[in-house]
Order: sequence, then C-alpha cells, then structure tokens
Amino acid sequence: DIRNENISGAILYSKNIATAITNIKYTPKNIISPNQLKKLIKQIKKISPAKLFISIDEEGGQISRLPSSLGFNVETLSHKQLGEKNDTKLTYKQAKKIAKTLKWLGINVNFAPCVDLAINKESPIIYKKERSFSDNPKIVAKHAQAYIQAHNRYNILTVAKHFPGHGSAIADSHKGFTDVTSTWDKKELLPYITLNKKWLLIAVMVAHVYNKNLDKNYPASMSQRAIANLLKGELGFKGLVVTDDMQMKAISDNYNLEDSIITAINAGN
Repeated sequence: DIRNENISGAILYSKNIATAITNIKYTPKNIISPNQLKKLIKQIKKISPAKLFISIDEEGGQISRLPSSLGFNVETLSHKQLGEKNDTKLTYKQAKKIAKTLKWLGINVNFAPCVDLAINKESPIIYKKERSFSDNPKIVAKHAQAYIQAHNRYNILTVAKHFPGHGSAIADSHKGFTDVTSTWDKKELLPYITLNKKWLLIAVMVAHVYNKNLDKNYPASMSQRAIANLLKGELGFKGLVVTDDMQMKAISDNYNLEDSIITAINAGN
C-alpha cells in the first residue's frame, strides 16, 4: 500500500492486528523493543518513494506507546503533574527526553501535546488520565509552548489536540457519542489562539465532540463550521489538520467509514 497507493504516513501502535482480519494465528506487534522498532521504521521508509510521516501517540505520563517494560527510556511526568509543578524548564526537559528518543527511532510526528483544559474533573479520558496541564488556558499554553519547542529542536512535528476542546466532556469519544453542547466553554480555544500567534501551532488534531451551537449536523472532526470556518477562518490557522481516529465509536457507531472519511476531508482535514 505504501508503495502503490500514495500513502503519506503511518501511525504505530503496539497492538496486534486482529486475527479476524489477517487470518494469521500470530501477528507480531509493531512495537516490541527499541532496536526492533528502529529497524521497522527504517524498512517502512525504504519502501516509500516519498518522505513519510511516521507518527506515534507519546504524550508522556500514562499515555505512552514506548513503555519501560519493553526497554524504552521515555518515562516522564504527566501533563497534569507538569502543570501542577508549573516549571516550564522542567516541561521542556521532559519533552526533550521524548523527542530525543523519537528522533533516534526515526519517528517524525508526535500526536502531542494535549492542550485540553481540565474543566471537567470527572472526564474519564482527559482529567482522569492526567492529560491536561491545567484548567487555566494561560498555564496550558505556556507548557504546551515548552513541549513543542523541545520537539522542534529535534525536528519532530507536534500535533496539538483535541480541537475545539475535549476537557469539558464527561463522555469518552473512544466509546461513543460525545455531546459538549452544555459544557463547552469558548476559553477552550485560547491555547490554540496563543500558540498560533507565536507560530508554534504546527498541526492540530480535531476531536469527535458534538456541539450543536457549533454544528447541528456533525461532530467537530466532520464539520466545515468547526474546521474551515472556526479553526482556519476565525483563528487563522494555516497548518496541517488531522482527525482523531475515525474508527472511534463516536464516529463508527453513527456513520459508515466511507461517508465519515469523505465528510471529514471535505470539512478541511
């Protein structure tokens, strides 16, 4: 597919491919050890006629694809812990540890930092996973800046997420429809605005959150109003826009795969 279908990138997880899809009794994982992963990435790049985005979710804290149990040395404090310490030099140092490892492996895109505000303390996927620096947008922005600058030093593309804000949601969009109409606050946009003004907002991941005040028909990831009008228009963002996983249940339970992808691309992803 990479060679023949003009694929532009790959995201690496450690999970096995479902045997129902492959009909193979054992499918090796993408991530087994540092040297194995480095070799795999080198092989993927060699196959491709064009330069690829090789991406991973390596936020730090609980959200890590490179565990110490497999021999990796990228354990860091969570966004929440870093925000509580409120030392941007420490955040830079922790992010640098991640970025340096990604560079050595051959990974050039990190789906991080998380710039959601810790508004809803009952959020199972943001606050309880310690993925937010703070409920204060100024604190979130300054730590995201340090995180991004550390990655920039190693030429790792960062992707701020989850636009237009997942921190006020009580539901988990991995598991189903997520409506933030009554909880979302406009201040959730402030980290994006601040980073964009400083030319540090390189790429943005859009969430599968639904807000009828923004778009009555679609969640943000499939919404022209959220992406073309708000993010690119009102906020003036000129960079790369990507969706969250289009097979998360917030999408897959409500739309078929082909329609959801076409709609998402037409929305500006």
